[in-house]
Amino acid sequence: RALEERGADVTLVSGPTHFSAPPGVKRIAVTSGEEMYNAVMESYENCRLVIKAGAVSDFRPEQSVPEKVKKEKAPDVINLVRNRDILMELGRQKGNHVLIGFAAETESAVENAHDKLVRKNLDLIIVNNLREPGAGFAVTTNKVVVIDRGGNIDELPLMEKQQLAHLILDRTLKLLS
Repeated sequence: RALEERGADVTLVSGPTHFSAPPGVKRIAVTSGEEMYNAVMESYENCRLVIKAGAVSDFRPEQSVPEKVKKEKAPDVINLVRNRDILMELGRQKGNHVLIGFAAETESAVENAHDKLVRKNLDLIIVNNLREPGAGFAVTTNKVVVIDRGGNIDELPLMEKQQLAHLILDRTLKLLS
């Protein structure tokens, strides 16, 4: 929403959610990690900025079935396989793109986020410490730390997520220019 409010041409790649895309935002609906990977990679060459505010699960079941599995017929063990790391792949193909990532952490938040920023070749990472009151997913507020490529760390106070989005975009515009 914040990008669209500033006049950007926005494409949102999203899995199933009860939220609808803001007016003026193109939404590509996906239902699996592989679909998300393909949609993001297809859109990548036509954009300058990628903000990966949410991630696909790191793992998926090795086999999926189209219907409910009755517990009497269910295996005792479900094998998992890794989903592809979309943000890592974007960082490998970075070119002149600006990449912004998010990290949800519960311990060593700043250190883990900085490591992710370096490993994935990001320009900026926003870390949510899920142990902070008012931060995370089930609230309209957030309290984050912003880390840039130069290692600068900025701890922001608790604020509404929409206000935070605009603060992040203010920093992003400096990276785009």
